[in-house]
Amino acid sequence: MNTKYIFVTGGVASSLGKGIIAASLAKLLQARGLRVTIQKFDPYLNIDPGTLNPYEHGECYVTEDGAETDLDLGHYERFLGVYTSKANNVTTGKIYNTVITKEREGAYLGKTVQIVPHITDEIKRRMLLLGKTGQYDVIITEVGGTVGDMESQPFLESMRQLQWELPEEDFLSIHLTLIPYLKSAKELKTKPTQHSVQELQSVGVHPDIIVCRTEKNLTPELRNKVARFCNVRPGHVIQSIDAWSIYQVPLNMEAEKLDQIVVNKLRIDYLPQANLDALKDFLQRLRHPQHEVNIALVGKYVELQDAYKSIQESFVHAGAANSCKVHVHTIKAEHVTADNAADVLGKMDGILVAPGFGERGLEGKICAVRYARENGIPFFGICLGMQMAVVEFARDVLGYADAASTEQAPETTHPVIDLMEEQKSTTIKGGTMRLGAYPCRLVKGTLAYKIYGKEDISERHRHRYEFNNAYLEPMQQAGLKVSGFNPDSNLVEIVELPNHPFFIAVQFHPELKSTPERPQPIFVNFVKAAMEHSANCSRK
Repeated sequence: MNTKYIFVTGGVASSLGKGIIAASLAKLLQARGLRVTIQKFDPYLNIDPGTLNPYEHGECYVTEDGAETDLDLGHYERFLGVYTSKANNVTTGKIYNTVITKEREGAYLGKTVQIVPHITDEIKRRMLLLGKTGQYDVIITEVGGTVGDMESQPFLESMRQLQWELPEEDFLSIHLTLIPYLKSAKELKTKPTQHSVQELQSVGVHPDIIVCRTEKNLTPELRNKVARFCNVRPGHVIQSIDAWSIYQVPLNMEAEKLDQIVVNKLRIDYLPQANLDALKDFLQRLRHPQHEVNIALVGKYVELQDAYKSIQESFVHAGAANSCKVHVHTIKAEHVTADNAADVLGKMDGILVAPGFGERGLEGKICAVRYARENGIPFFGICLGMQMAVVEFARDVLGYADAASTEQAPETTHPVIDLMEEQKSTTIKGGTMRLGAYPCRLVKGTLAYKIYGKEDISERHRHRYEFNNAYLEPMQQAGLKVSGFNPDSNLVEIVELPNHPFFIAVQFHPELKSTPERPQPIFVNFVKAAMEHSANCSRK
């Protein structure tokens, strides 16, 4: 069987959920025995989102091989349980960088370099690249942005060309649109969808399937109207109604027969029905929790939920694993002080201090760590959260009043967190941090070892600064236990407090590998500790 290529575009408005639809379809096809992966083409000129503020683009997701990517790749991995890579996220910046570099090297033999054919040829090469590896039966490509955007035009032109260059049975186009409900008229309106599809068809791309986001069920008459005016087959207009959980969407799409329509159009030989038992079991536990806890997420970018998307989703997975509803309360780090910590955090069953960069909010994070340490509240620190746990311990237990990270305080006399040696000569910011999966060896008998149940693990990283090993001995003598370290470089990966109900902080990003069917073990145990704390408080 030839590799099949499915393209997902969006119209009418942004944030309709192209990534969720792409991931849901991929889940259905995977559950029917196909080898599937998803790639994202983003229209912005940045090489990758690594240098973008989270307020600009949400969370920067990091893959196993160290790519800094769009947060939709996190959805892909969580739905499929399959790792993505550097090849799965392509930006306009990467395309132009490649073409311009080749031009400077003389690769075009004096030709005038143009959007067509040079840019579009490079886009097509990237669109087909994963299919040439022989590892996948189906490649789903999500095209970022909204049809009509100037930035997306080269991607759509490349799709147009592939629509005719690939065999008919190897190409399929899905267009996601919005069917708004006007309360004043008490009516669903199809005109925005008609205009969006006309815009797409005007550049030569003809959708095979139209998926309509809606808050009301679409009648057969309305579906037929969309099919008639948008030139798609009857039955190929399907609804994506608002769901109570994103993990319900694959089941909704199965009920709409999206996977069967796709299999028929691509002329894939008979496949069994999708086996979604594990997903259904997860959703059953998620929807009917027996317990609930309140967790404080102390961070810098809490106004934007997508800034901590993987952490939020990890709590969903860990909550279901514990049959527990996790209420995550996002708290702006700048708003936490020594004077109000009890008021802000006193009713929480657990405190997570989130990752981040820069000086803003650091003292608030340190106050949150101190409150959790002194009051026996389950604590979990990630990346910068781990570094601030070390700083707090150095200040308040060891008495190093000016202990700090050299990232924020270069002149400190106690640099308990310092720049990695190989980073000191680096001037370029993009893609130069410690990125991707690295091994970690756990110390037997520690909380970390109990959580993972094995000595050697691997987790993903995204940082420049590290625990300064010059302070390792005094820290451990004072009670801060190093329970995980890199076996090659001896860099500290995990610290914990043995005499605390639950206190663990990690330099890596464990949230990046959590899935509904394989919830991340630290999150699972953190939620369990929060449940025990809640039960103890209710008994008092």
